[in-house]
Amino acid sequence: MLNDSSSSACPVLIALATFNERDNLPSLVDAIFKVLPDVHVVVVDDGSPDGTGKWCDERSASEPRLTCHHRPGKSGLGSATIIAMREAIALGFHIIITMDADWSHDPKDIPCLVSQLEDVDVAIGSRYCPGGSIKGWPRHRRIISQLVNMASRRLLRLTVRDSSGAFRAYRVTALEQISLDDIRATGYAYLEEILWRLQRAGARFTEVPITFRDRERGQSKADWYEAISKIATISRLAMTRS
Repeated sequence: MLNDSSSSACPVLIALATFNERDNLPSLVDAIFKVLPDVHVVVVDDGSPDGTGKWCDERSASEPRLTCHHRPGKSGLGSATIIAMREAIALGFHIIITMDADWSHDPKDIPCLVSQLEDVDVAIGSRYCPGGSIKGWPRHRRIISQLVNMASRRLLRLTVRDSSGAFRAYRVTALEQISLDDIRATGYAYLEEILWRLQRAGARFTEVPITFRDRERGQSKADWYEAISKIATISRLAMTRS
């Protein structure tokens, strides 16, 4: 748990949900601190057998800007992120940034996301707005991603082109306007659900073009189950749209 002085010292919290990211996390954390020295990073680790959580504990012993929450097993990206969001609210952080822990998202894009929050409530690192791109994905993953985003726009009336990307900066005051308890999706489908709930609460969005790169180390956590879960969540929300 972060202490109460963390938010006053650094108003930006970066949340990383991890499972078996020991090969990626050390260099990513270093890169984040290089780009924004005053941020705090919270890692929510789902009992990684590769020692990710152990590395976090060792590093945080000498690095006050890093905190790790340990969970006993894989419980999903959504529930991990909600833990970090609750902490951001409780401790008075101004901004929370979510990003993948596998170097798919470049820390150098973080300042641009933060700067956009002067005018909006959520800045999304977008693969599909003009200037955005994807490198390293096979064709079937591109097709699935595009279909999910199309469903989000048509069924949920989301106004953004990339509703399934995890690289985002949120104003914490916007998160306070919704009930995090109401978010039922625990895996990747939370990405669409939280935007849907924020949009209904009047939140303003913008998209910042990024280059998304497929991971070079480790295995992807996305699978067919997650794709089906997304469609199920979008369908559930669409039926309760009114």
